[in-house]
Amino acid sequence: MTLSKLGWHLTVVTFTFAVGSILMGCSLYPDVNTDPAKNNKATFRQDALDCAQSYPESGSGIHVKQRIACMNLKGWH
Repeated sequence: MTLSKLGWHLTVVTFTFAVGSILMGCSLYPDVNTDPAKNNKATFRQDALDCAQSYPESGSGIHVKQRIACMNLKGWH
């Protein structure tokens, strides 16, 4: 295998891993509330904004887990 083919394969593998990680991360964010009265877009947006303000972005990415935990506490799963 030549160096250029190896580089191309590494690029494809890296791209595939990145896309898979993004899709998996998006699917883990809670979007259904256990309370039917709160299970609507307006309440979701308000709760998501509240959690985003409580846990601002960090360079390490830990804010995503904190926001998910915050949404879980508000009844979103």
